[in-house]
Amino acid sequence: MISDSISISIGIDDSWEELRKEARKVEGDLDVMLSSYARLAARFNPSSPGYGDPGSPKVGSSRSWKSMEMEIQSLLEKLQDINDAMSRCAATSAPTTSVTQKLARHRDILHEFSQEFRRTKGNLNLMREHAELLSSVRDDITESMASGGMSPRVHLLRERSSIHSSISHIDEVIGQAQATRAVLSSQGSLFGDVQGKVKKLGEKFPIIRGLLGKFSCLLFSNPLGNSLRKKGGEKKIKISCTTASSKLFTKRRNFYRWGNLFLLKSSSVPSFFFCYRKSFIITSMELKYLYDDL
Repeated sequence: MISDSISISIGIDDSWEELRKEARKVEGDLDVMLSSYARLAARFNPSSPGYGDPGSPKVGSSRSWKSMEMEIQSLLEKLQDINDAMSRCAATSAPTTSVTQKLARHRDILHEFSQEFRRTKGNLNLMREHAELLSSVRDDITESMASGGMSPRVHLLRERSSIHSSISHIDEVIGQAQATRAVLSSQGSLFGDVQGKVKKLGEKFPIIRGLLGKFSCLLFSNPLGNSLRKKGGEKKIKISCTTASSKLFTKRRNFYRWGNLFLLKSSSVPSFFFCYRKSFIITSMELKYLYDDL
């Protein structure tokens, strides 16, 4: 019985070593084939130095890389079968740490080779499609130049570029319109704030409100006021008066002097107009120009 077990273990060891030797041989062949396949894929890359040379592979001559892909796929399947046989051989006997590590290493090598093959194959397919597209476009251009006309594909490409440029121009116009809208909104809010401040000021100082009323009556009692009334409504007049009054009050630095003047008697109003006659004249001119702009 002891001699039978020894002979079985020797037979298992021999088969294990044979399988490992076969696996190393297939792995070496795969390494060489994958290197050649990667060089073939690099020759399809337009950024490579040898692209476009007479010795570079053409799109139509796909026999070389097709046969190479089939051979690499066959070697990967063979290595997978050897790894499965090695796993069964290791399971029949008591697996040691060395056997387990060697089996794991062979599986890792198979996984790396498979990933490299899939990655190179995907890159090669993309570059082949790119080369086919360039070749077809070049043929269309040559045919168009030879016939003196324009092929439908070139015409469609030009139409597509024109549409893209029009879309970009429309986006720019929309952006400018949005910016203008934002500026107008900010100006509207600014005018609203000015009107609110003037209203609060009129409520705080009743004499200012009376002064604004007299000023509006003065405007409407002359031919200029009649022409203003004919041109537009009361809304424009209110906006013009509000803006001009705000400019009038903000032009003077000594605001407290205004307050002291407003607190005087009504007989001081002529002296008030006399002191600030220049500001009133300038403000009236600004009021006229502002109304004309509106």
